[in-house]
Amino acid sequence: MILAFDTYYYDNKAKTVCLSFEEWTDDTPVQIYSEVIEDIAEYEPGAFYKREMPCILSLLKTINLKNVDCIIVDSFVLLNDEGKLGLGGHLYKALDNKIPIIGVAKSGFHENKRNVKELIRGESKKPLYVSAIGITLETAYQLIKKMHGDYRMPTLLQLLDRHTKNELI
Repeated sequence: MILAFDTYYYDNKAKTVCLSFEEWTDDTPVQIYSEVIEDIAEYEPGAFYKREMPCILSLLKTINLKNVDCIIVDSFVLLNDEGKLGLGGHLYKALDNKIPIIGVAKSGFHENKRNVKELIRGESKKPLYVSAIGITLETAYQLIKKMHGDYRMPTLLQLLDRHTKNELI
């Protein structure tokens, strides 16, 4: 099973959504998990993980991780060429380095050239920025590349984004 996470922040709350799916080419999720947390941490530049990690870890408590092969986060795994951990890297450590994490970011990070690979999908001119830990960067890149959809964002990641921002509790 593959999990994909995204979090949306509003009114001192965070809505975290997770889609589970079986194959990289799937166009519909097996299950959708959702949770809202209040009194979240303020955004801290260079330490985004401090804000989003508690949200993801809280929702992960409701999911059986036994058959999880990989987790996708809407962020970076590594923040720079020296390997400074981003959200995905911190999540990997929190899960005892057992589940590979792939980061898919919509914008680049100026200090990160070696630990990220730009992916152009569909007819978009703007790349997605793929990073990974617990799996090679090339493998992560190929997995995201083959995800279902004709556009920049794979179908399931578009769906995840919509669910995260819709129907706020």
